[in-house]
Amino acid sequence: MSDLQDLAERYIATWNETDPAARRRLVDELWTEDCSYTDPLVAAEGREAIDATLGAVQAQFPGLVFTLGGAVDAHHDIARFTWELGPQGAESLVVGFDVLVADADGRIKDVHGFLDKVPSV
Repeated sequence: MSDLQDLAERYIATWNETDPAARRRLVDELWTEDCSYTDPLVAAEGREAIDATLGAVQAQFPGLVFTLGGAVDAHHDIARFTWELGPQGAESLVVGFDVLVADADGRIKDVHGFLDKVPSV
């Protein structure tokens, strides 16, 4: 469980890394080569696409910070957790729920994301 807690925390930290080179290093360290990320707005296959997705989200929400919204619930190679996106120390603008699947080496293979709260346009 603590390994998946750590993996989820590192995953969230990757969403907050604004330096493109550092972010890409984190993606390469944390994700398997055949990884995928899927949520209602995007389906990304492979590290390149996931890195591009992270960059696009950061461009869409500049200055906002991702945080874990509570404890990580995990078993076997699967973790589920709520995350929040908003200004540091203020009410979250976006809230989501992710299910992370790790491989045998403790790297992220797949993430299935859900959006629970999104800003109205």
